[in-house]
Amino acid sequence: MKETIALVTVLAASPAFSEQISPDALNALPPADVVILGEIHDNPLHHTHQARAVAALAPKAVVFEMLTPDQAARVTPELRQDAAGLSQALEWENSGWPDFSMYSPIFTASDAPVYGAALPRDTVRAAVSDGAAEVFGAEAARYGLDRPLPDDMQKARQEMQFESHCGAMPMAMMAGMVEAQRLRDAAFSRTVIEAFEATGGPVAVITGNGHARVDWGMPAVLAQAAPELQVLSIGQLEHMPEDVPPYDLWLVTDPVERDDPCAGFVSQSEDETGGAG
Repeated sequence: MKETIALVTVLAASPAFSEQISPDALNALPPADVVILGEIHDNPLHHTHQARAVAALAPKAVVFEMLTPDQAARVTPELRQDAAGLSQALEWENSGWPDFSMYSPIFTASDAPVYGAALPRDTVRAAVSDGAAEVFGAEAARYGLDRPLPDDMQKARQEMQFESHCGAMPMAMMAGMVEAQRLRDAAFSRTVIEAFEATGGPVAVITGNGHARVDWGMPAVLAQAAPELQVLSIGQLEHMPEDVPPYDLWLVTDPVERDDPCAGFVSQSEDETGGAG
């Protein structure tokens, strides 16, 4: 019972502080073992800011949500200076992520080892049907996956998934999408812990804003799995928020012009892997 209460407390916690910063503040961030640099994936300025922060942090490791461990192993010092060659080596064109030109400056901002945190799509898909704990395996309890989320958080996350999928998929499927997202947060966090233990940190993390949330993203999972680590979460938004954002630090940038993401949205339940990240 005490463990359950502790988990709920961690997951429901607000940021210890939540402060808006300017891009210049990325040059002198507070010290931390892990710095999670959130993004809206298709905003080039967000990646420029991430590269700026990585250069200033001089991390001992950089963890990418976008890379699998196999892809990360292909990143060599020579390829880091060759954007076209690195993109080809990573098979980036087939990855579904935005143009590699947005991400390549992050690779050149540091010579620290690169870690890939992405899971195979089939593994993430299995969490939708079987649950995150079953798929994650033996360490599920350490990462809090063996316990249900508080009811209000579960509901909020399902509603967010429903909106992120443009209402094109049944609400009944959203609980599975939340399980997929919980699996990814746990897997990313496990990679961060491995990177920290191997290098001594600090570790920089390149990931979506959803995974950077302190209330239920990676910071909450790391607080459960490795409470000794000092984690700093930074979110990047495109509009001034009405409420306090769920990040330690956050900045607001100009939005990018993009087509309506829901225009022509087709339900592809077998391919969805828990967006909103």
